[in-house]
Amino acid sequence: MAVVASAPGKVLMTGGYLVLERPNAGIVLSTNARFYAIVKPLYEEIKPESWAWAWTDVKLTSPQMARETMYKLSLKHLKLQPVSSSGSRNPFVEHAVQYAVAAAHVTLDKDMKETLRKLLLQGLDITILGCNEFYSYRNQIEARGLPLTPESLASLPPFASITFNAEESTGENRKPEVAKTGLGSSAAMTTAVVAALLHYLGVVNLSSLAGNQLQGKKDVADLDVLHVIAQTAHCIAQGKVGSGFDVSSAVYGSQRYIRFSPEVLSSAQNAGMATPLTEVIGDVLKAKWDHERTKFSLPPLMTLLLGEPGSGGSSTPSMVGAVKKWQKSNPQDSLETWRRLSEGNSALEAHLNTLCKLAERHYNAYECIINACSLLPAEKWLERANEPTQAEIVKELLGARDAMLRIRYQMRKMGEAVGIPIEPESQSQLLDATMNLEGVLLAGIPGAGGFDAVFAVTLGASSKNVTQAWSSLNVLAMLVREDPHGVSLENNDPRAKEITTAISSIQLE
Repeated sequence: MAVVASAPGKVLMTGGYLVLERPNAGIVLSTNARFYAIVKPLYEEIKPESWAWAWTDVKLTSPQMARETMYKLSLKHLKLQPVSSSGSRNPFVEHAVQYAVAAAHVTLDKDMKETLRKLLLQGLDITILGCNEFYSYRNQIEARGLPLTPESLASLPPFASITFNAEESTGENRKPEVAKTGLGSSAAMTTAVVAALLHYLGVVNLSSLAGNQLQGKKDVADLDVLHVIAQTAHCIAQGKVGSGFDVSSAVYGSQRYIRFSPEVLSSAQNAGMATPLTEVIGDVLKAKWDHERTKFSLPPLMTLLLGEPGSGGSSTPSMVGAVKKWQKSNPQDSLETWRRLSEGNSALEAHLNTLCKLAERHYNAYECIINACSLLPAEKWLERANEPTQAEIVKELLGARDAMLRIRYQMRKMGEAVGIPIEPESQSQLLDATMNLEGVLLAGIPGAGGFDAVFAVTLGASSKNVTQAWSSLNVLAMLVREDPHGVSLENNDPRAKEITTAISSIQLE
């Protein structure tokens, strides 16, 4: 029986750089772009001679990249050994498999251990699929002479094959990287693989997540186990302990996030080749995970839009490294900049939370003024407030805009001080033009900044204006929207789903 799990990509709306250090918070929105992992037995039945086996088979397939890798998994040491491969290896999935199997050995009782052994002896057949939104298809669209619009993106087949970036001009013979859109594909992929495996092996039961049902204590405890294994696999595969907001949102959905202390992963980081994996995973499961998350999502009648300016993505690790270096050499300046950034982030969060409460208490007034503002530029919003509640709503909207402008100013200042393009001039012009459009509440650069992407939050039905304006400015509006749900158990293979109304009538040659 196949298990299909999915996990969402993310947009870090506030908290770029700051979220790396406790106790700074970041607001991270999960999206409708999802990574899927399908896990099923490789062999229909267990072979009679399998009782003597020390290894079992694992097959990993990535259809979008036309890659297939066969592994042997040691049943004693739980380590993967590649046997054959049609492309470069995927350390995120390899660590996800090893750590999920180790978690099964650590947490399952004696009765379940026999079932686990039988499942493993049937081999593991794992397929990974990422929504088109994780990857840049801009080049294909332009090559086919199609307009830079979401409709052109929607006309691509789902889970389309992925192009690789052009080779370096230096002529280095290296495997080109896939052009990505900055939605956290490795975190979503790792989380989906860990979720599918933990459910398949009986470590957790994610069934209640299939229909977004209310979660009980057991469901939350299962998600916590999944979170720890996915964070560990992702950090060790990456070779460093990041803030973890991308994995946290892949597991739990949209949230306000404060990172865990990096020490919780010290046993996994320091484990030698001889340290049993079960010991490593036992330690991280027992560690004091002190991250904090609070439910968060955008207020009603607001839409998250993401645009791809087409510069091919920035390297987040090198930008983070440069900021850390600056902090060390300019402690006073950096502390002051971070204090102001933190104030701006808190202010934006407070205004958005207040708008959620006002929408709950006075929905009719809220709906009326949001729809009125959606047709006007921000400087005319207050004129449309006909009564005190509406005026209060507009003041919160304008407060949110002001907080975003302060955040952008401090981010630019930090970029200039460090000498990196956190908000490059081309992006500044684009964001200013976007914020001047009718019905736009916010515009900014997600996460660490750079040339990756831009985001906007629009009111009512105004997102169409932004899409058209971006297209005329050579920016491709993506099909990404906020979806506050985290990891999910799917009913079937996503490739089997009917292509619904999301796919437009444009046919690609």
